[in-house]
Amino acid sequence: MQAPLATLYPIIQAPMAGVQDFRLAAAISNAGGLGSLPAAMLNTEQLEQALLALSEATDNSYNVNFFSHTQPTVQPEQITRWHEALAPHFAKFNIDPSTLTGGASRQPFNEAAAEVLERFKPAYVSFHFGLPDKALLERVKRCGSVVISSATSTAEAIWLEQNGADIIVAQGLEAGGHRGHFLDRQVEHQMGTFALLPQVIAAVSCPVVAAGGIADSKGINAALTLGACAVQLGTTFLLCDEATTSPLHRAALQSEDANHTALTNLFSGGAARGIVNGVMRDLGAMNEAAPPFPLASTAITALRQAAEAQNSSDYSPLWCGQNRSGCQSIPAAELLYRLCQDI
Repeated sequence: MQAPLATLYPIIQAPMAGVQDFRLAAAISNAGGLGSLPAAMLNTEQLEQALLALSEATDNSYNVNFFSHTQPTVQPEQITRWHEALAPHFAKFNIDPSTLTGGASRQPFNEAAAEVLERFKPAYVSFHFGLPDKALLERVKRCGSVVISSATSTAEAIWLEQNGADIIVAQGLEAGGHRGHFLDRQVEHQMGTFALLPQVIAAVSCPVVAAGGIADSKGINAALTLGACAVQLGTTFLLCDEATTSPLHRAALQSEDANHTALTNLFSGGAARGIVNGVMRDLGAMNEAAPPFPLASTAITALRQAAEAQNSSDYSPLWCGQNRSGCQSIPAAELLYRLCQDI
């Protein structure tokens, strides 16, 4: 088995933008796991406020997560094509797409964020979609932070180790939320967690974390037996008291609908796993008209807001992995203790 995390329990709470804030991260860190703060959708002021709140809420180590994608240039023809695909849905809510501005902001890690980290010096900093450029990564490392990043293939794991990652998360195809892929975006090439994990461990020398489809102590023990240093759990914590998961999302997680998840690019332009809902059924989960990540979000956000005002989740990103069996509506610390009793 590879070297463990510097935490009481070998559990990382997956960073989940849109369904959590500092409170879930603090609860997990205080209970002996590694809590994670999603920062990709926070501006500099929001990041500073969140880190201040988190550092005041826990004396233990925590992780701060960023995206490191390349921001695409907006191509008017791509947006026009996307709006045309969504035209019947806009009509249903009397939305004029020419008036749409903004949407969910997902910015790659930058110098402003690095400046904030230099003040707080978190023990761990993680990245999705590869790593930032060398100069930015060196700034993170000078903070004393351990660098974590996600790999969805052995090739990505090798690249991450060669380019400065200290710990690699082997993200299986079962995982909820956005795929961390950055070298090969063909989802049909990707593997489930327990196929991917031993291959990544064999390919790199740094510690490897297992993520995707793990929801109980048996799954945790299986990953540790295969050589993982820890597991990363996200879906399992979505119903916890400290999560900010919306009532509509909570209802979907507790319904039979949660048995059917799929990878979709409708909500951001990037492949992400969620519960199949109305817009995914109407347009197909993966639609070629969707512009590249994260440009699809502006139009869908307008539809989401209109639908949610009518108590409908048909346009909401209901992120969920393939195994929601561990979800419980209890405090996060209690759930963590239950998960770790038999490991």
